[in-house]
Amino acid sequence: MPIHIVADTPSRLSDVRGLLGQTFEITSELLTAARLRGGDVEALVVSADLRLVDNIAALKAISSRLKRIPRRIFIVDQRTRLAMVQAYALGATDALFRPVKPSQLLARLVDIEAPSIVPDDLSPTSIEAASAGAASIAAMFSAVMNGAAIDVADVRHAGAGIADSIAENGLSDWLATVRRHHEGTYQHCLLVTGLAVDFGMSLGMSKPDIERLYSAAMFHDIGKATIPLTVLDKPGRLDDAERSLIQTHPALGHDALKDTPGISAEVLDAVRHHHEYLDGSGYPDGLCSESIPDIVRILTISDIFAALIEQRTYKPTMPRDKAYELLLDMKGKLERPLVVAFRDVALNR
Repeated sequence: MPIHIVADTPSRLSDVRGLLGQTFEITSELLTAARLRGGDVEALVVSADLRLVDNIAALKAISSRLKRIPRRIFIVDQRTRLAMVQAYALGATDALFRPVKPSQLLARLVDIEAPSIVPDDLSPTSIEAASAGAASIAAMFSAVMNGAAIDVADVRHAGAGIADSIAENGLSDWLATVRRHHEGTYQHCLLVTGLAVDFGMSLGMSKPDIERLYSAAMFHDIGKATIPLTVLDKPGRLDDAERSLIQTHPALGHDALKDTPGISAEVLDAVRHHHEYLDGSGYPDGLCSESIPDIVRILTISDIFAALIEQRTYKPTMPRDKAYELLLDMKGKLERPLVVAFRDVALNR
């Protein structure tokens, strides 16, 4: 596998070469002199201080060439949400916090475990749609953290690209693309959007309803923008305080979006209530069945299934059939006819 490294200092180049060892065919270059050809490189590792304006400008200058490389891994100095957002905004498909272990970097460069249904070749249009979706989510999170306006049109455009990709290449291609090239909250949001879109299509929903569905899915976890990464990405069981903090994200997301022009009441409702259950045991408002609209019920099923099949470095990826069995076990919480209708999406599409 040809891998290209770009960095802002010779020491960073040396560090990354040391992490990779001699496992791959490696080329390396300083950030300001990068001359990426794209077609003959399968992966790129960027090691640079993203707090420096000159580094950001240099990465923007080669952004069009970056997008031609399927895997773009940024090594980030600061363990903050803002640093992660900056990496994705500059074209990352994955990001790691320094210090990086060799096993971490290698896990991002090769497939540790294949998903239960994996196409032989991932579609370039799926990779492009996933990259655009991740960049849009990153910009959205950045806007929330900085108190800036959210670009609703950009989010809808990214969601439409995801819908087009799934219509053209299928759900399995989308799931494999996202799990291979993205991680954490961005992976989750992209998986949920793809699943919700495919579920809506399988149900024969109209185009306007599909548009509302992918908008709700893209926005649904925006409340996590201000929750520390140490809690969001914790590799293990959350304690009571951490769980309570996580459970604030639907209301936080609703509050962040409620005064934003162009976001419908239906989408706002879905953002606030995608963790509600029919039996009233969900949060934040403990709604019961008659108070939960169809779009929320569809989003909730997609959200749960996406969380189960996510690819994380600290645990094996759950097979789709096992994840669907867990949905079936949630009797009384999810609408049974919708769960039954979701079977084809979960297992075959």
